[in-house]
Amino acid sequence: MLCTYDGLRLELRMTTTFPDISISTDRLVLRPFEEADIPAHIEMMNDEMVTAWTSVPHPYTARDAEDWVRRTAPAERAEGRGIVFAVTEFLTQRLVGTVHLQNTDWRTRATEAGYVTAPWARGEGYATESLLAVAQWLFRDQGFERLELRTAADNTASQQVAQKIGCVSEGVLRNAWIARTQTEDGGWTDIRTDLIVWSLLPEDLEGVADQMADVGGYGYTDWN
Repeated sequence: MLCTYDGLRLELRMTTTFPDISISTDRLVLRPFEEADIPAHIEMMNDEMVTAWTSVPHPYTARDAEDWVRRTAPAERAEGRGIVFAVTEFLTQRLVGTVHLQNTDWRTRATEAGYVTAPWARGEGYATESLLAVAQWLFRDQGFERLELRTAADNTASQQVAQKIGCVSEGVLRNAWIARTQTEDGGWTDIRTDLIVWSLLPEDLEGVADQMADVGGYGYTDWN
């Protein structure tokens, strides 16, 4: 919406939000978090790998999970910052991960993706499958032009996911993140680490979905 005041042209931008949707693949359903996800979400976020590479509270309590499901995750979409998907298995409906689009810039049509895979679901290619589905929806349906990922320098599993969906490494943000490592007494201590910046553009997806389907036997289908 445009208006003119004292000869100045001012652009008034209304808050833009992602639609409230679910995305389906051959094996997964990505949907908003529900109350029933809370127990599995608590277990997933207390996993050692999640504690090491993310900034979530530790220990991750029932109160943390309830706040995430009831307030924080819905607010990301409602307030235009991004969108949070609970990643669930199509056949069993169990929670196997999360994909979070955040720091969204609606003018440049760019956003950043974060993701977690539950320990009971690793090794199945779920992180790659869910991120690829979100990227296809983001570019094809939402008209976005850039998806960014940031991975800790020693988080090789996360870096492999970025490579599999076709991301290009753009460089290193030195000393830009605080990870955690376990101490001898079983506690945790903060450590500084570099972040590797990855980007994915619409043209980077050409042929990636077909390659993943050939290797893993799954593919992106649709969104609702």
